[in-house]
Amino acid sequence: MHLPLGGVGGLKPIIMTTLKTLLIAVLCTFAANSQAQKYVGGDISLLPTNEKSNPTWLDKDGNTITNVLSFFKQEDMNAMRVRLFVNPSDYTGSDKDPNTCQDLEYVKALGKRIKDAGFKLMLDFHYSDTWADPEKQWTPKAWEGLNDEQLNTKIYDYTKDALQQMKAAGAEPDFIQTGNEISYGMLWGAYGASESALKKCYTSSSNANWTRFTTLLKNAGKACREVCPQAKIILHTERAAQTGVLTNFYNRMKTANVDYDIIGLSYYPIWHKDIATLETALNTLESNYPDKNIMIVEVGYAYSWEESGDYNYFGTYPATEAGQQEFTKDLITMLNKHSKVTGLFWWWMEYNAYPWATTHMENWWYAPLFNSKTGKAMPAFYEMKNFLDSQDGISAPSVSNDALSANKNALSNKWFNLNGQRIGKPAKSGVYVNGGKKVLIK
Repeated sequence: MHLPLGGVGGLKPIIMTTLKTLLIAVLCTFAANSQAQKYVGGDISLLPTNEKSNPTWLDKDGNTITNVLSFFKQEDMNAMRVRLFVNPSDYTGSDKDPNTCQDLEYVKALGKRIKDAGFKLMLDFHYSDTWADPEKQWTPKAWEGLNDEQLNTKIYDYTKDALQQMKAAGAEPDFIQTGNEISYGMLWGAYGASESALKKCYTSSSNANWTRFTTLLKNAGKACREVCPQAKIILHTERAAQTGVLTNFYNRMKTANVDYDIIGLSYYPIWHKDIATLETALNTLESNYPDKNIMIVEVGYAYSWEESGDYNYFGTYPATEAGQQEFTKDLITMLNKHSKVTGLFWWWMEYNAYPWATTHMENWWYAPLFNSKTGKAMPAFYEMKNFLDSQDGISAPSVSNDALSANKNALSNKWFNLNGQRIGKPAKSGVYVNGGKKVLIK
């Protein structure tokens, strides 16, 4: 071997430079990953509708917010969610809601605003003319006469066309929900049909119903992959208090080879119980589906006007600004212990009915992050950014020895998994990164 001038000693600066370069690359990779892998924001589907009544949004100090999206960006939010209904004007049910107004034209415009403001966009296909949730998954009126084979073609064509239009409008989604709260299936049948005619997917339902459902999901997912290959597909359920329902659902997805990337969950304490119950669900999902990340795609908690539901949490977290803040703080503290949880979205967070007399909306939401009596962003809003805190400990490295040493010192007490996600000190065996080095924990 030919040695550089200076013999073996001459290798030392080359080796040190190489090691420095490698460490810088590792630090940069971790920093990039940590910035890209967690998302915080909210479902802001009704923002344009709310804006029509000219509400006054204020920050915590009472300063007027002239651009809500810019304010969200300023406060470190990085992703927003928007729902899409097929033909909301077609729905004639007794529970018809003016807030189900998000047709494709509406969503294209809002989606472009979100993307132009620098956010990632989550598109939530409801595959219905109205709210789709565990209690109702009505087939769109225009699709009611289709048999199963035709419905599979329709969901593929509809999804593909919608995504193509979104892309053309400058609103290409980064995350796509193929269905909303589909714990028990979707596209059950027509509103008003007899119970026996509906194609529901309970744990006890027929395999035929489940096969029909997973085939629909496959066709929707196929369209997503073709039009938006970079987007992550989310399967959204909401049985956080029923781990048996969750595992039955995702086991069936695995058996059927349904293509998706992320498990999406709704979490509202009045229906899904306490934070410990949610953590049990997360532990179950992480254990059974280690290849999937998890996002809390809907969460909400009241700051006033206690709501009734299956579970009363108001003795722990009162329906006050302070109570909402403590709930949010404790929730995020728990979520940040789970490296697979990569998203947190507050539902209808931007709703503000200030001044009330002229701006409140029909069927208004009791748990936004703005106070409808004062117009101010509430303390819970400012807690949301802390969801990102588990991964913000890496500073951009410098080539100087002093800076390199500082980076090594900064990292010495910080642990990361091999995906670059910040974690606490490992309690389980495995390979981790500490101080810029791989460490085997036995």
